[in-house]
Amino acid sequence: MNNQAVFNIAEICARHGITDVVLSPGSRSAPLTLAFARHPAYRGKLRVVPDERAAAFIGLGIAQATRRTVVLLCTSGTAGLNYAPAVAEAFFQQIPLLILTADRPPEWIDQLDGQTIRQRNLYGAHAKAAFDFPADTTHPDAKWHAERIINEAINLTKAGPAGPVQVNVPLREPFYPKADEAVVYEQDVKIIQEDHANAVLPPAEILDLRQQLRVAGRVLVVAGQQASNPSLTAALYEFMTARRVPVVADTIANLSEIPAGHGHDVFLAGLAKGPKEALQPDLLITFGQSLISKSLKLFLRDAAPAQHWHIQAVGAVADTFRSLTRTVRVQPATFFQQLSSFETKDYGPAEGSNPIPSTAPEQGSSMYSSKALDLGSIPSATNAAPVTWPRADAAAAAFLADFFAADDQPFNEFTAFRHALGALVDGTALHLANSMAVRYANILGLPADRQIEVFANRGTSGIDGCNSTAVGGALAQPARPVVLLTGDVAFFYDRNAFWHNYPTPNLRVVVFNNHGGGIFRMIDGPRQQPELEEFFETHQALTAENLCRDFNLRYFPVASFAELAAALPVFFAAEGGAAVLEVFTDSKTNAAFFEEYRAAVKAAFA
Repeated sequence: MNNQAVFNIAEICARHGITDVVLSPGSRSAPLTLAFARHPAYRGKLRVVPDERAAAFIGLGIAQATRRTVVLLCTSGTAGLNYAPAVAEAFFQQIPLLILTADRPPEWIDQLDGQTIRQRNLYGAHAKAAFDFPADTTHPDAKWHAERIINEAINLTKAGPAGPVQVNVPLREPFYPKADEAVVYEQDVKIIQEDHANAVLPPAEILDLRQQLRVAGRVLVVAGQQASNPSLTAALYEFMTARRVPVVADTIANLSEIPAGHGHDVFLAGLAKGPKEALQPDLLITFGQSLISKSLKLFLRDAAPAQHWHIQAVGAVADTFRSLTRTVRVQPATFFQQLSSFETKDYGPAEGSNPIPSTAPEQGSSMYSSKALDLGSIPSATNAAPVTWPRADAAAAAFLADFFAADDQPFNEFTAFRHALGALVDGTALHLANSMAVRYANILGLPADRQIEVFANRGTSGIDGCNSTAVGGALAQPARPVVLLTGDVAFFYDRNAFWHNYPTPNLRVVVFNNHGGGIFRMIDGPRQQPELEEFFETHQALTAENLCRDFNLRYFPVASFAELAAALPVFFAAEGGAAVLEVFTDSKTNAAFFEEYRAAVKAAFA
């Protein structure tokens, strides 16, 4: 048996500080499995998840939470293909994964050998890179090559933009050492560390950006999906107050701790053409990844600002709003820190902790982002009060409070979702499943002052790994409450997320079960088709009760507001262990209530 170079993979990973490995059992992958299982750094720390699709999303969830590279390890054949959805999500969400796929030796590919497919570059354009580990490592040059590959792959997972990297490892029999044969890890393995530059904007570029800002007129900052970043939050707050620039952010932007606009998904859906035009920017500044709000995306595309700057240190930049004119190659936190520093010098010393300018900005900018709040309806174009982002945002908050205050509501998932959000405890890691869950949250916003961090698989926006990603988050941060809000289709689609042997006492899952894909009743197109119920909504009769029994999860079924109110405090309590709260609603009632909401939005903001 000559697998020394394979065993050294575990040593190299340990030297790079990788602590998390998620593997699925297999025979061809045995040398890789043993390499990690017997390594002192990983002994007792490996996580075994039988279903490769769930395993990959669990690994992704761990990497999301820790922001460190996680190793995925599987056997040959279709096992690696089952990683593909999570690999694509990691690629678009820029999550670091090192994927080790065991394989047949190259001479046996396409020779009708069992459990053999074409694994080279298995993930195509959805991986940052793919490496082929040498099949024969007996020659010193081959050993050097093997170690260099692993170092390069690990460094590439972390180099901006982070992402998944595959190393395909062909293995010949015998796979297993003899009973008395020890696994040895060489200590002179090659290690290549990579330092990442902490780039700042040069003075000339700062001066140019500053001048452009001064003459831009109406400036709007829009934040896309990103991980929670206290440095960015502080810098952005300083910038928005110094310039009196409105900031608009979806829930997944993790900016709920600053007075950014979060009501756009409400008022932009109903605002008339005239008031919308009053909100259009001359200069749009964006950062982060995708947006949830379709209304915001359409608004920005129609706005056609004269300038659009996107702040992104590295990687390809998307022209999502068809208006991109400049890419600023620096971290967003650095951009706002450096520009704020110049702004406070311009406007004089800040009062207290808030760098408010001593001289008011240009009239257009001041009108555009006035701090005055009108808690009634949005002013129309003919009213004396101008339409501003803060006024619109405040009016949206007031509208939601009034709309949900009605006592005669039927039991529905939108209102139930609002109650669940309101019951979240401080410091929650909130996972939002795709389809309606993430959309409801974006409309409603998060409870204030609870330090809630939001996670959502919006890289590809699929439902296939929402449970597993939340499980990974719970495993990565066992002392933190982790909550998943999900619909029934996404929940049952990923039921193997719970098929493992690791406790997750901090995990709470709220399933909104309307017995089908209820989103199709709420979006134009499918809801008007006679095939809606059979081919789009796809009714299913499952409940979570048996799943909870199978996986030893506490189970809370509710079907009324009274039952929900009684269950939430017990369900979210720290003691008791992992639990599922299943909220039963009727799909037609949900659709009718959501249509009532949309009609009310149009009436309030027309």
